[in-house]
Amino acid sequence: MSPADFKRAGSLYGAVDLGARKQALEAQARREATAQETGGVPAPVVDVDDANFAAEVVERSMNSLVLLELTVTRAEQAREYSLLLEKLAAENAGRWTLARVDVETSPQIAQALRVQNVPALYALFQGQPVAVVPGIATEAQLRDWLSQLLEALAQYLPPVPEGAEAQEQPAEPPTDPDILAAEQAIDAGDLDAAVAAYERLLTRSPNNEDAKIGLAGLGLIRRTQDVDPAEVQGRLSDPADLDAQLLAADFEMLSGDVDKAFERLVAVVRRTSGEDRDRVRTRLLGLFETLPSDDPSVGKARRNLASALF
Repeated sequence: MSPADFKRAGSLYGAVDLGARKQALEAQARREATAQETGGVPAPVVDVDDANFAAEVVERSMNSLVLLELTVTRAEQAREYSLLLEKLAAENAGRWTLARVDVETSPQIAQALRVQNVPALYALFQGQPVAVVPGIATEAQLRDWLSQLLEALAQYLPPVPEGAEAQEQPAEPPTDPDILAAEQAIDAGDLDAAVAAYERLLTRSPNNEDAKIGLAGLGLIRRTQDVDPAEVQGRLSDPADLDAQLLAADFEMLSGDVDKAFERLVAVVRRTSGEDRDRVRTRLLGLFETLPSDDPSVGKARRNLASALF
């Protein structure tokens, strides 16, 4: 993703493709919490392929509602939609199951349903599609669609297992005004104003992770916005060109290839010393700030960095 793409995206997290990682971690935590809380209730999300489609979708739908998501998991926009569906599935554990199919690895399913475009969401009951949401719907649209669907099928669906009734989700806290100001500034392409907003938030709340990630992400954009990636690539053959290595890692972070960026700079730390090593180490620590502190790639890279230093 280029710096221009970042400015058009309107959200720091979504633009840099690092927020998808944060959301994925949060979704995983939701799934684990749901599994602990619902006991014997079936998992709200299952991965489906050509081999297990009959058992996980057709047979399951004979006695319960299955929402079949057809997607391309490597596509960023589709991943974000999948995270929204996971959120709704967790809220409705026991009422319906989300079955996800990657049409690139399981094309026969999409062909059987004559799917033209993905993502698409099918509702299946008693082995038959009963409703469909083509394309990407908003959260409000999905909630309305689900409400109408469940109401229409209420007399045919089995009762929700005890203890698995959908719980009213606590309202999310309001967005901090400085976070909102930063996002609006990014929308407008005003990186200086976005930086100022994040810095104001850190003055009030020094440990605010969103502000730290925001500032680190903006640092990536500022360092690369006037740089030609092809020119950087051409300089990488010179092992003494530290600037090229640092910029290459920045571009890898922007594209979401965080492990490659971290591995690149750890390797440079191993073969340098003195001021050069300290400069690369500092940049690597700064890149860690672009991700949540509990991201597994950060933990792995910290261990590798410690090994390289000592």
